[in-house]
Amino acid sequence: MHRINLAPDVIDRAVARRGRLHVYETLDPARTALLVVDLQNGFVAPGFPAELPSARAIVGNVNRLARALRRAGGHVCWIQHTAQPDAPWARFGEFAAGWGRRLDEVLRPGEAGHALYPELECAAGDEYVRKTRFSAFIQGSSDLHERLAARGVDTVIVTGTVTNVCCESTARDAMMLDYKVHFVADANAARTDEEHNTTLANMLLWFADVRSTQELMTLIEAAPVSHVVSGRGA
Repeated sequence: MHRINLAPDVIDRAVARRGRLHVYETLDPARTALLVVDLQNGFVAPGFPAELPSARAIVGNVNRLARALRRAGGHVCWIQHTAQPDAPWARFGEFAAGWGRRLDEVLRPGEAGHALYPELECAAGDEYVRKTRFSAFIQGSSDLHERLAARGVDTVIVTGTVTNVCCESTARDAMMLDYKVHFVADANAARTDEEHNTTLANMLLWFADVRSTQELMTLIEAAPVSHVVSGRGA
């Protein structure tokens, strides 16, 4: 698990801007979706090209949030990064070179690396979303925005890996699409504590409320239980 370290001056700047640390003091579970970004074997399981041991450490917190939000009538979306052999992402190849090609191979549908990490607790009614870019919300990456709009979702809780890549990209674009965004400090995972905390600071100042799993659990459990709406899988 990462050692969380938000610098005092970052916290002071956030409070000075809005008069309090958090923008959103409540949430409506029926209009809230937990986004679980890329917790796939290719990023989590031992021996894969992009394995992050820190990602295994957050699985328990992700499961806790998923259970709590389902009980309250909210929604859970499992997002899987998906390589497209017939439409390769040229810019990613430029930055990732040979390592990127190996990663693309294991993130193709049907490959073991594409599958969700088996210790994740998926349930009937959850959504399964495939994305082809770092952000699940950028044009052409996935149909996540349309799925959430169909459910009336206006709030997202971002978890997963990698903190400073796909999770940050998805959270930034969610805020720009007018979602209320919660970024979970101990349910996102990066390569290093420094990279993780840099993203947390940026989220807090510009894009999202940054809370711990327990703080999100408290918000969810304090909300009235909402009517559960059945969703479609993929």
